[in-house]
Amino acid sequence: MGSLTEAVFTELLDELATQHRRLVDQLSGPGDEQTLLEAHRWLVTILQVAVDTQVWADPARPRFVEIVGPYKKWGGDNADAFYCYSPVDPAGTYRVQVRPGDAVYLSLTVYGGPSDGHYSERIVGSLNSREAPVGPDGTITMVLSADDPGDGTPWIRLEEDAVAIITRDYLADPVHDTRAAWSIEADDAPATYREDDASLARRFRGALTWIRDQSAMVPLPEGEPNSIDPPYPVPTATFGWAAGDAAYAMGRYRLDDDEALVIRGRSPDCAFWNVCLWNPFLHTYNYDYERVTLNGAQCRYEPDGSWVLVISPSDPGHPNWISTAGHHSGWIWFRWFLPEHTPDGPEVEVVPVATLR
Repeated sequence: MGSLTEAVFTELLDELATQHRRLVDQLSGPGDEQTLLEAHRWLVTILQVAVDTQVWADPARPRFVEIVGPYKKWGGDNADAFYCYSPVDPAGTYRVQVRPGDAVYLSLTVYGGPSDGHYSERIVGSLNSREAPVGPDGTITMVLSADDPGDGTPWIRLEEDAVAIITRDYLADPVHDTRAAWSIEADDAPATYREDDASLARRFRGALTWIRDQSAMVPLPEGEPNSIDPPYPVPTATFGWAAGDAAYAMGRYRLDDDEALVIRGRSPDCAFWNVCLWNPFLHTYNYDYERVTLNGAQCRYEPDGSWVLVISPSDPGHPNWISTAGHHSGWIWFRWFLPEHTPDGPEVEVVPVATLR
């Protein structure tokens, strides 16, 4: 064929082979068997996300597509949330509607930065369900454009580097609650579309860049085991597609079969909080089988409002037990949406599982 698309597509396939070999070489030691298996799923997942966000995405006639979920784990997913992506053109005007369902936290964030597959560099603007209330018809309506529509509709200004939208809706009971339903339309969408070699090659180049950037972030370095870093506050700036109205804390665990990590803490008033366990590729363990995450609605609290969480390989009979799902080491991630203040740092202690029973 000899086209631009053929050349970059071949380069993309070579990059996947390179990353596969890197992960195999890095994770073939004793004790890494499960992580290496998960690496294979992660690699096809970031390819899937690259295709969704770079190859197919069309800002002229956009759609919201799911970018994380139980079958699409990467980048810090969790069991309680649904995330959707849409591209935007900063010169366009977009009308978004969402029916919130049972979401306890819901937001739309516009990110700015390069449009070549590199991660976004900043938040252009965001709206959450406290800032954009539900209308009489049961939906929230938002406008995204360079100019204020002037009619009182919740609005986000699209600045010159606006490139992508991420929606978030969190459920207290993600199995039984009704998730939010998002839709987006662009004003003055073109009537026709024709494939173009240079355009498609550019899109595949973006996918290649995305895969290279994501691969450079993982596997995560282990750091100090059985510790949790001090929570950091709601950011004034962000990299990638992090939320702009959440506080976070990251920790690590390393446990033998007969050990448990006991975490004691307290959450400030907030719209939602949870804790998740991750592998080195920033994806949760399989929550279809075991409880590997816990949120504030599922948590059993102490009489004073504090909480005690137990992370261990086997069930100690504690109401706030979180399973390591066969992973002797991993990462712990806390998030608090719209917190009243930055949370205090949790306290941790390693104890024999037998003492908890």
